[in-house]
Amino acid sequence: MSSSMEERVLLDERAAGTARVLTREQLGHLRHIDNLSQQLPNDWSFMQSRAVGQYDFGGLRYQLAYMAYALGLTHLHHLPNAPGVFKPAFERLITKLLSPEVWLYWRDVSRGGASFNAHRAGEEQWDPVARDNIMYSAYVHSLVAMYHYLFADDRYAHPGAISFEFWSFFWGGESRRFVYDEHSLNEHLYWQMAESGFIGVACEPNCSFQICNQPAILGFRMHDLATGGDLAAEVTRSYEDAWATLGGRLDSTGHYNKMLLQDSGAVVPSNGAEPWVDAWCGTMMNMWNRDFVRRHYRTQIAALVIDGPGDTRSVPIGPPREVLGQVVENDDCDFGWVATWASEMGDDDLLAGLLAHADTYMNPTWHDGGLYFPRNDTDTDENGNRTLVEPLTGNALLAYARLNVPDGMWKLYNEPWGSAHFAEPSLTSVSSNVEVSEARYDEGTRALSFRLQHHEERRGDGEVVLGNVFEHPEWSLLRGDRLVASGCAGTAEVRTDHHVASGLALSYTDAGLRLWLPPGAPQRFQLQLRPMEVRR
Repeated sequence: MSSSMEERVLLDERAAGTARVLTREQLGHLRHIDNLSQQLPNDWSFMQSRAVGQYDFGGLRYQLAYMAYALGLTHLHHLPNAPGVFKPAFERLITKLLSPEVWLYWRDVSRGGASFNAHRAGEEQWDPVARDNIMYSAYVHSLVAMYHYLFADDRYAHPGAISFEFWSFFWGGESRRFVYDEHSLNEHLYWQMAESGFIGVACEPNCSFQICNQPAILGFRMHDLATGGDLAAEVTRSYEDAWATLGGRLDSTGHYNKMLLQDSGAVVPSNGAEPWVDAWCGTMMNMWNRDFVRRHYRTQIAALVIDGPGDTRSVPIGPPREVLGQVVENDDCDFGWVATWASEMGDDDLLAGLLAHADTYMNPTWHDGGLYFPRNDTDTDENGNRTLVEPLTGNALLAYARLNVPDGMWKLYNEPWGSAHFAEPSLTSVSSNVEVSEARYDEGTRALSFRLQHHEERRGDGEVVLGNVFEHPEWSLLRGDRLVASGCAGTAEVRTDHHVASGLALSYTDAGLRLWLPPGAPQRFQLQLRPMEVRR
């Protein structure tokens, strides 16, 4: 079967909600994200954008955040019972997001002096979340809150758990350290929203972008789900009212307004000239305002995409932008944002066409087991097909689009896991050389189905740990349809059929059932639980 046919089959299964096993390409994207998360501190290989510094949309903060969102959506929708695949990478991405290389741009940007805030030039601000800069603070906020919710782990909620630190021997004077935690950051951003009249916190001084406040709303909701609050409902209700006083979220052409200039109260339209405005807003706003986003989607998207050769679809490249006689170097990532929006809308025909274009013209590349689209600054090939790839698109957005499901963000926001989910048997620890392509527990059959492959060429010990197993009266593990091992509560004994379990190693640990599997082809397992006895 050709790759385009496989993509079509996958999308059909995706639309029907029947896809259970991740594809080679999806697994490749996950591996690439994991690879980037494991790079040494300040090693940003594969991630450097065209622009100087971290000022534009190609900045490291966006890449790290949307790679983490892609992991979160994949965990929720594809591998809900494999937290051990995602939790370590999520932690590493958060650690990188807190590094000075990612946020130190704010020391300069906070002073203003640009064309849109020249009159507000002032002193530098070192604390990257103290005021404005929602284009960074919202991602810290949403990632630590999402981590808390998805993994039932409050490590970032403890006092001092989030810190921004910088000191250099060569410049900058005394050391700087700004300390927060999930709760204090959540409250701080809420009051910034309130002080703005719920129009939205500014990115650069004086500029409140609609899109940059959507991740903050996600953060409020994730914090609510983790702690039992209801702050997100208040914020979205007030946000709706505030934008209604400005004439609404859309401009006169039916596209999303880009931003509000705080000092004058002037709303800056997009007029459909910048695809990222509609696509990024639509991708994120769907989570809490689905009816509105869907009502306008077809008209908006029709103005942003073009047909390409065969079944491919693309996004045309706009003319260079000039400000004060200078050409602006900016990774707008239009193609990537349109792909994420199509994935969220369940527009599978468009998504298939965009992915077909990327797979044909954007040089899909495998590196260390991971799949990505490497940066390419050339706009088109000799036939006019878009070849431009920004690191955000190639590392994060196309991975996000291929891994997402229809209404993926909406379901994250509106269909939360209950406490029972975290008591289900799960793969709580997974070695870096074990690939998990299926992991889902079915309460009806009381069975955890999972599919593993040990890659000998990768570093790791070839092990997984199954948690929440030994609490049950009896359990049994099958490889294929043959019993491998069994056990019962109250004992550390694992009864193993050594003939059937040839090549496997199983043992009892305090963390759960440890399983080692040999390198080779993927293997499917099922862990079956005996129903709990009801005491009368």
